[in-house]
Amino acid sequence: MQFLLTLSDFIIPVTVLFIVVFGCLKKVDIYETFLEGAKEGLQTVIDILPTLIGLIMAVEVVRAGGLLEIMTDILRPAAEKIGFPAELAPLSLVRLVSSSAATGLLTDIFANFGPDSFLGRTASVMMSCTETVFYTMSLYFLSVGVRKTRYTLPCALLANIVGVFAAVWLVAAIFGN
Repeated sequence: MQFLLTLSDFIIPVTVLFIVVFGCLKKVDIYETFLEGAKEGLQTVIDILPTLIGLIMAVEVVRAGGLLEIMTDILRPAAEKIGFPAELAPLSLVRLVSSSAATGLLTDIFANFGPDSFLGRTASVMMSCTETVFYTMSLYFLSVGVRKTRYTLPCALLANIVGVFAAVWLVAAIFGN
């Protein structure tokens, strides 16, 4: 175990050293190449910033306006019929858009139910089994100019749904309900 910890301490410095040595051997102007990459990265940030601001604003408006609580109340009967905890519905929906907002909801679940409760454990596993689909798609597709996403969104949403229900099932199977 100690070997792996020591190895992990050296991975990044060795990688950087390897890139610099390789660049020198290939006679590449490393500093100029680094600056070009930094400029491209900054331009990408500028290009996607409006989308990110829009996503963050939408999540905050939904959260502050009480829409999440209303959705929980509406979804509760259907969720109980299929064995899904309705208290986790807002987390599973917000997680599609914003990881930081979902983390805020996760801490709310921890505060209300406890991190070692069924809901706390399920929410923790759910955060690991799901992805911020809309954020990720907007970030990556906008940065490279993709307009037609084809099957990406339906497949990503299906994968998230499977992740949400897998989290509930796994926690129930391992820790009980």
